[in-house]
Amino acid sequence: MSDMKPPSPPSGSAAKIPKHPTLIRRHLLARLKDLQPKSPVLAASLVLVQRRCGRSGCHCQKGPGHPTHYLTCKQQGKTRTVYVPQDLLQEVQSWIAEHQRLKKTHPAHLQLALAQVQTHVTDRRRKAGRS
Repeated sequence: MSDMKPPSPPSGSAAKIPKHPTLIRRHLLARLKDLQPKSPVLAASLVLVQRRCGRSGCHCQKGPGHPTHYLTCKQQGKTRTVYVPQDLLQEVQSWIAEHQRLKKTHPAHLQLALAQVQTHVTDRRRKAGRS
Protein backbone atom coordinates (compact mmCIF):
# COMPACT_ATOMS: atom_id res chain seq x y z
CA MET A 1 0.00 0.00 0.00
CA SER A 2 2.89 2.38 0.74
CA ASP A 3 4.18 2.01 -2.84
CA MET A 4 1.05 3.71 -4.20
CA LYS A 5 1.56 7.09 -5.84
CA PRO A 6 -0.37 10.08 -4.50
CA PRO A 7 -3.50 10.57 -6.61
CA SER A 8 -3.27 12.98 -9.49
CA PRO A 9 -5.58 15.98 -9.53
CA PRO A 10 -8.84 15.52 -11.43
CA SER A 11 -8.82 16.54 -15.09
CA GLY A 12 -9.49 20.21 -15.56
CA SER A 13 -8.08 20.98 -12.12
CA ALA A 14 -5.08 23.26 -11.85
CA ALA A 15 -4.31 22.29 -8.25
CA LYS A 16 -1.10 20.38 -7.64
CA ILE A 17 -0.94 18.01 -4.71
CA PRO A 18 2.15 18.44 -2.56
CA LYS A 19 4.17 15.38 -1.59
CA HIS A 20 4.74 16.20 2.08
CA PRO A 21 1.93 15.29 4.55
CA THR A 22 2.22 18.59 6.43
CA LEU A 23 1.71 20.58 3.23
CA ILE A 24 -1.20 18.37 2.25
CA ARG A 25 -2.81 18.95 5.67
CA ARG A 26 -2.32 22.71 5.30
CA HIS A 27 -3.94 22.66 1.87
CA LEU A 28 -6.90 20.70 3.24
CA LEU A 29 -7.40 23.08 6.15
CA ALA A 30 -7.10 26.12 3.88
CA ARG A 31 -9.77 24.76 1.54
CA LEU A 32 -12.29 23.81 4.21
CA LYS A 33 -13.91 27.22 3.92
CA ASP A 34 -14.69 26.41 0.26
CA LEU A 35 -16.98 23.60 1.43
CA GLN A 36 -19.16 25.88 3.56
CA PRO A 37 -22.30 26.89 1.70
CA LYS A 38 -22.85 30.61 1.20
CA SER A 39 -26.59 30.16 0.70
CA PRO A 40 -29.12 27.32 0.82
CA VAL A 41 -28.17 24.39 -1.41
CA LEU A 42 -30.63 22.74 -3.76
CA ALA A 43 -29.78 19.61 -5.74
CA ALA A 44 -32.39 19.88 -8.46
CA SER A 45 -32.87 20.86 -12.09
CA LEU A 46 -34.82 23.90 -13.15
CA VAL A 47 -37.03 23.33 -16.18
CA LEU A 48 -38.84 25.92 -18.30
CA VAL A 49 -42.17 24.74 -19.67
CA GLN A 50 -44.47 26.69 -22.01
CA ARG A 51 -48.00 26.16 -20.65
CA ARG A 52 -51.39 27.07 -22.08
CA CYS A 53 -53.78 28.68 -19.61
CA GLY A 54 -57.14 27.68 -21.10
CA ARG A 55 -58.63 31.18 -21.47
CA SER A 56 -60.19 31.45 -24.93
CA GLY A 57 -58.88 34.95 -25.79
CA CYS A 58 -55.35 34.50 -24.46
CA HIS A 59 -52.29 34.78 -26.75
CA CYS A 60 -51.08 31.37 -25.60
CA GLN A 61 -53.81 29.63 -27.61
CA LYS A 62 -52.15 30.60 -30.92
CA GLY A 63 -48.54 31.32 -30.02
CA PRO A 64 -46.07 30.20 -27.42
CA GLY A 65 -47.48 29.37 -24.03
CA HIS A 66 -46.85 31.11 -20.73
CA PRO A 67 -43.34 30.50 -19.37
CA THR A 68 -43.57 28.38 -16.22
CA HIS A 69 -40.67 27.04 -14.17
CA TYR A 70 -40.53 23.70 -12.38
CA LEU A 71 -37.96 21.99 -10.22
CA THR A 72 -37.28 18.32 -10.76
CA CYS A 73 -35.44 16.27 -8.17
CA LYS A 74 -35.25 12.74 -6.82
CA GLN A 75 -36.97 11.93 -3.53
CA GLN A 76 -36.96 8.35 -2.27
CA GLY A 77 -36.05 7.07 -5.72
CA LYS A 78 -38.86 8.89 -7.53
CA THR A 79 -38.67 12.02 -9.65
CA ARG A 80 -40.67 14.85 -8.13
CA THR A 81 -41.73 18.04 -9.87
CA VAL A 82 -42.44 21.26 -7.98
CA TYR A 83 -43.80 24.51 -9.39
CA VAL A 84 -41.55 27.55 -8.84
CA PRO A 85 -43.40 30.87 -8.52
CA GLN A 86 -41.93 33.72 -10.59
CA ASP A 87 -41.04 35.78 -7.51
CA LEU A 88 -38.89 32.89 -6.15
CA LEU A 89 -37.16 32.11 -9.43
CA GLN A 90 -33.92 34.08 -8.89
CA GLU A 91 -33.53 32.76 -5.35
CA VAL A 92 -34.03 29.16 -6.47
CA GLN A 93 -31.51 29.66 -9.29
CA SER A 94 -28.92 30.85 -6.77
CA TRP A 95 -29.55 27.77 -4.59
CA ILE A 96 -28.96 25.50 -7.58
CA ALA A 97 -25.82 27.46 -8.53
CA GLU A 98 -24.50 27.00 -4.97
CA HIS A 99 -25.01 23.24 -5.28
CA GLN A 100 -23.06 23.26 -8.57
CA ARG A 101 -20.23 25.26 -6.97
CA LEU A 102 -19.92 22.80 -4.10
CA LYS A 103 -19.92 19.85 -6.51
CA LYS A 104 -16.96 21.37 -8.36
CA THR A 105 -14.90 21.85 -5.19
CA HIS A 106 -15.47 18.29 -3.96
CA PRO A 107 -12.99 16.43 -6.24
CA ALA A 108 -10.06 18.64 -5.19
CA HIS A 109 -10.79 17.99 -1.51
CA LEU A 110 -11.15 14.27 -2.16
CA GLN A 111 -7.78 14.11 -3.94
CA LEU A 112 -6.06 15.97 -1.08
CA ALA A 113 -7.63 13.71 1.53
CA LEU A 114 -6.56 10.58 -0.37
CA ALA A 115 -3.03 11.95 -0.68
CA GLN A 116 -2.99 12.60 3.08
CA VAL A 117 -3.87 8.98 3.80
CA GLN A 118 -1.46 7.56 1.23
CA THR A 119 1.54 9.59 2.46
CA HIS A 120 0.82 8.86 6.14
CA VAL A 121 2.72 5.54 6.28
CA THR A 122 5.73 6.91 4.43
CA ASP A 123 5.87 9.92 6.73
CA ARG A 124 5.69 7.76 9.88
CA ARG A 125 8.54 5.54 8.61
CA ARG A 126 10.62 8.60 7.81
CA LYS A 127 10.06 10.05 11.29
CA ALA A 128 10.82 6.72 12.95
CA GLY A 129 14.19 6.59 11.20
CA ARG A 130 15.18 9.97 12.67
CA SER A 131 14.76 8.94 16.32
